[in-house]
Parts: sequence; structure tokens; C-alpha cells
Amino acid sequence: MEIEKMSLQSMDLADQNREKLKQLFPSVFVETLNDRGELIETIDFDELKAELGTFSDLFDNRRERYGLDWPGKKDVLKIIQQPSIATLKPYRDETESVNFDETENLFIEGDNLEVLKLLQKAYYGKIKMIYIDPPYNTGNEFIYPDNYSESLDTYLAYAGLADDQGRKFATNTQNEGRYHTKWLNMMYPRLYLAKNLLRDDGVIFISIDDNEVVNLRKLCDEVFGEENFIASVVWQRAYAPVNLNKHFSPNHDYILVYAKLKESYDLTKLPRSEKQNSDYKNIDDDPRGPWKAGNPSVGPAVPQNIYEVTLPSGRVVLPPKGRSWLYSKKRFEELVLDNRIYFGKDGDSVWAPKMFLSEVSQGVTPMTLWPYAEVGHSQDATKALKALFDDNSFFDYPKPVQLMKRIIHLGSKVDSEDIVLDFFAGSATTAHAVLDLNKEDGGNRKFIMVQLPEPCEENTEAYQAGYKTIADIGKERIRRVIKQIEQEQKEARNKAAGALPGLGEEVRELDLGFKVFKLDKSNFKIWDGSDPDASEEELVKQLQLHINHIDPNSSPEDILYELLLKAGYMPSEKVTQRTMVGKTVYSIADGSLLICLDDEITKELIGELAKAEPKQVICLDQSFNGNDQLKANAMHTFAAQNEGKDKGEQIVFRTV
Repeated sequence: MEIEKMSLQSMDLADQNREKLKQLFPSVFVETLNDRGELIETIDFDELKAELGTFSDLFDNRRERYGLDWPGKKDVLKIIQQPSIATLKPYRDETESVNFDETENLFIEGDNLEVLKLLQKAYYGKIKMIYIDPPYNTGNEFIYPDNYSESLDTYLAYAGLADDQGRKFATNTQNEGRYHTKWLNMMYPRLYLAKNLLRDDGVIFISIDDNEVVNLRKLCDEVFGEENFIASVVWQRAYAPVNLNKHFSPNHDYILVYAKLKESYDLTKLPRSEKQNSDYKNIDDDPRGPWKAGNPSVGPAVPQNIYEVTLPSGRVVLPPKGRSWLYSKKRFEELVLDNRIYFGKDGDSVWAPKMFLSEVSQGVTPMTLWPYAEVGHSQDATKALKALFDDNSFFDYPKPVQLMKRIIHLGSKVDSEDIVLDFFAGSATTAHAVLDLNKEDGGNRKFIMVQLPEPCEENTEAYQAGYKTIADIGKERIRRVIKQIEQEQKEARNKAAGALPGLGEEVRELDLGFKVFKLDKSNFKIWDGSDPDASEEELVKQLQLHINHIDPNSSPEDILYELLLKAGYMPSEKVTQRTMVGKTVYSIADGSLLICLDDEITKELIGELAKAEPKQVICLDQSFNGNDQLKANAMHTFAAQNEGKDKGEQIVFRTV
């Protein structure tokens, strides 16, 4: 066994895809010499085509094909596969987070492309539903990194976390020639990475308008697969026409819905309304409960189901012309014996099947037209946000909480801890809806919000109210919603305790908090000796960085969360401190991961770490202080602890 050096990069997606391909077609992988005479493994594409039974030239760029293409698509694919070396730094201060140590909800500030890369290891295949409200590309400016290869540096300069070296966030307006192209280049990598995070039964909802709905539909067909399309919902976002419009006055948006795997997605139906249930009565005191009369005939007519029915009054009836009875004669007679057929109060009405409320579906299949009367409109949302922020208006077109609650209800399950991700969080309506819905239906859903700290203009109400960025508004909104719910819970407890002493504590506790993380450069100085053309001076500089490679400005908690995340653990995991032979050890996920950041590691500590039987142990390489014998002892200690275990059960010991 050798001590494994921990990678500080996000998941290498290209490597993951190659491994999947190797499992399916191992014969297509061959060893060849590269330009430097090194033996490397490559893919024999001719052999792959043979394995697939396809011998035509699939890689002829001039070959006509159906699909969506645009300038820059190949470059974007390269960026998707480029791992991130950034990190997410925790901000536990009460001015940022709420209930940091207890909550499993996250609010992440940063460029969502970089953040999505960092979430790959920890959340790969674990997100139940995603909702995003991306820029609509309406001709107004939207911002995104204009140099994808420098997205972290771009973000740090933009957010004021690094000196500005000319890198900037670009804008997009209709008078630019690459208007649609820029939007597609912004959306494609984010959707690609988002799909990886979805569970097999996961689903994504995307709000959009007419400007890009056609391109978005084609883009989603490519990323998620046309066969996984669920619906295109039309939401009535406005209720009155805008007479200033020259032609039509748009009053709707779209919500595209795609599943990760359509056959695995189990839609949660909408709850039945009181009005729907009120149609069911029990006028004959049937022990099976309320029922309503169904239609006895169907069309077009089925000849064998056309027969005479003699009513209790003696009158004989036939189905209407061109139709037949709902049931065969035999089945009809069985239902009469079971008191499932109603002939009217006097026994002289055309018979009707009794449809019992207890036997109908307890949910309603949603339709694709959502009127504002059901889910609210933009003005409702603006009013609600103003009420929350003391009559200040910070957003022109927020989404109604009622709309978001419907979306989250359809995409998640009540009796679970489903994770809801929104990486264009804006004013954090999604987080608001998750908290409200959990309060109403007893759910335990968790949220992850990702928002760029886009500056508020100085002449806006938001800036003048003290909110410097869009992210600041989103965080404050969640805080205010939490305070509202806490007050409601307090009042409910007091009311319950007053009515029946001792019952006050029965109001269910909710996860009313969120951890704040901010995208930043790694806490470690990453050594990169991969450039064969690097000068001797550059290599010496890199080696010097590698000797003492921890940023002196980084706190232990900063380092802890970077290692935790890059080891594949969610930053929402419970972290506790343990003392082992006088050293502080961080225990994550009930001891599944142990991290020691002490400056000096000992033989005794290594033994205790191995005995604890975690899945992973991470220590600082510099804590060995150059003691090769101690490293060898650590290697042998963990090898002995792993002896006789299956590979998946062995302890992984890493240094960084």
C-alpha cells in the first residue's frame, strides 16, 4: 500500500466518461506513443465504430446531421471537461449564515459554472430536482464570464477578491452579432454539469420566454435526451395587456420540464381541492363513503355493449344513439349486485356508476396551462417581496412563491430529504418556497442556492437599503422567511400549550437555517509541473510553492471544508471535533471521514486513526515533517488494518 496523494481538483468528467466507455468496450482502448515518446492510452475510434456496427465516417465535419450547432460549441465542451481547482469557503458569522452547525441548507456565492464543477464529487447523482430561471436573453444585458478558461480568476476579480487584471464579465445585447451564440455558450456547460448532479429519478424545471424557448428546447433535447422530455408548461405571468406594445402583449412564460430518466421519474400529483371533493356525496348512506355519479355510456359504440337495461321502475333504456354502455352486460349485473349502480331516488333514472371518493386517485395530474389564479402572477410576486422587505421593491419580475411551491411539489417527495438546487437563485424565491412547503406539508426538503454576487447599481432601492449585491438580497430574504416561520411556530406552540398543557412541543421542528459558502481560490498552492516547455526557473518556483503549499491566510475551517468537499462529502455534513492522543481530529458524517490538520502527526495518532475504521483519513503532508520512517509506518499501519477486507471496505489514507 502507498500513501495516496489527494487531488485538489474537482471531478475529471472526461476521465469518468472514459472509464464508463472502457467498461462497455474495453477492446477500443489501445496504447500508443505520443510525440514525446511516452506510452499513453488512447481510443481506437475505428474499432469503436466497428463495435457499434457503424462504419460510415462519423467524424466528417461536413456530414449533414440533425441537431443544434453554433460557433464555440467545441470550445465549451473542452471547458466542461476542465476540472476546477477552486474551493468554497465557509462563512459561519451570523451576518451571513443561520444555524450554521445544524442546518443542511446551503447558499453559495459565486459563478455557477465553477460552483457546479465543485459540486460534482459530493452531489453526483444525488439531487432530486433542479429549478433555474436563467437570463431570458431579451436584449437587456446579462453577465457571465467571457473567458471560460479563466473563470475562477474572472470571478475573483469581478467579486473584488483579487486584483483586476483586465478580466471582466461580459454582457450580451441584441445589437451584437453573436447574440444567440453567447447565450448558448453560457447555458450549455451549466446544463451539462447539472444533469450529472440529478438522481436517476430526478427532474429539472427551466423558466424561459419566447426569445430562447426554441433554442433551449433543442439544447435540452441534446443534453437530457429528447426521450426524457416531460412537458412544456405555459404560465400566465400577467393578467392585463400592455397597450404600449405594437403588436401582441405577451402574458405568458414557459417552464420546460425534463427528467434524468423518464421511466424513473415518479411525478408527485397535485393535491385534490376542496371543490373537487365537495362533488362527492353519500345520499344513500353507502358504507363505502361519499360518491358521485359517473357517465354510463361511451362513444364510439361497441356493439357487444349495446343492450337493454330494465330499471327498478320497469322502464327499459338503451344507450344514446352512437354510443354504448360503459360496461359489458355481465359486468353491469355484477356491479348491480354490489350496489355500485345508482338508478335515481325513485328508481326511474338512467343508471349511473357510483364513483367512490375513497377509490379515486388522491392526486390530480397537472395540466400544462397554469393560470395566474392558481399559481400567481408577476405583480403578486412583486407585492409579496415588497411586503417582506418593508415595502421596498428590489426585483422587477420575481417568480411567485405559489408558482415555485407547485414546481417543488411536482418535483420532490414529502416523505424524504430531497435536495432542491437552484443555480440562478436571484432573490431566492426557490429557498422561500422550500421553507414554506416544508412548513405546510411536513416535508424535510433541503435547498442549495447558487448566486453570482452581481453588484446592485448605486441608484437602486436595493443598494440604498444596504444590499450591495443580488446575493445579499437573496440571503436576507431567506433570513426574513426563517424569522416569520419561527414566529409562527412560537405562536402555534403557545396556542397548543394554552389549549392542552404539555402539547406545545408537538409543533414539528423544521430546518430553519442555511450555511453560506463563497467561491474562492484554493487554500493550497497547486503545483503544476505538467508543462513540458516550462523553464527551469518556472519549475523551481513551482517546487518551492510545493514545499509549503498552504495559504497562510487560510483558517483551519477553510482548509477543512475544501478537503471535505474534494473528498466527495457534502458541505452540509455534520462536522464534530474529536481528540485523539492529544490531537484535534475532525469527524465528518459520523466518522466516515477523519481529517487531521495538526502540524505534527505521530505514530500513536496514526494507530488511533486506523483503529477508528473510517472510510477515509486525510492528513497534511507537511505534518510528517520530512520523516520518511513515519510515513512508512503509516503506510504499514493502514495496510495491516485493511488486510482481509474487500477493496470497497478498505480505509483510504491520503495526504495533501
